[in-house]
Amino acid sequence: MNSLLVGIVAVSDRAAQGIYADEGGPALTRKCKEFGWSVQAEAIVPDDRERIQSAIRAFAAQGCELILTTGGTGIAARDVTPEAIRGIMRIEIPGFGELMRAESYKLTPNGILSRSLAAVVDSSLVVALPGKPQGAVDCLTIVAGAIPHAVKLCRGQPTSC
Repeated sequence: MNSLLVGIVAVSDRAAQGIYADEGGPALTRKCKEFGWSVQAEAIVPDDRERIQSAIRAFAAQGCELILTTGGTGIAARDVTPEAIRGIMRIEIPGFGELMRAESYKLTPNGILSRSLAAVVDSSLVVALPGKPQGAVDCLTIVAGAIPHAVKLCRGQPTSC
């Protein structure tokens, strides 16, 4: 896959407070390296819309072409990652979330509870992934084939289509 500059935002109240170590971010970092993508920025933020939005916008300003979030996509009261992204996006890309849910359901019935999504923020592709490390990696793998082309479109680069 094409080399991409990636930012990873782990969304977790407890990890942000240091109560436990984030595992989702490191799992995504390892997977990105397998794809030949370069992780340029990482952050751990609490489940707070403004903090999530600030991290995404900062990574976009730093030149991250792809920004992955992990966590906050469930249905618990503190799960606000989709709302945070929708508050700053230019457009949502529904196919990413639809495919992640459909394929995740094949792995676990709880896959349909995910509110994972993808959107364009500034000129970056943002993909919101589940908080569980294996779920985040599985969902990234499901949509990885479309990511390089989507990034080119987000950046206004010519494509072969």
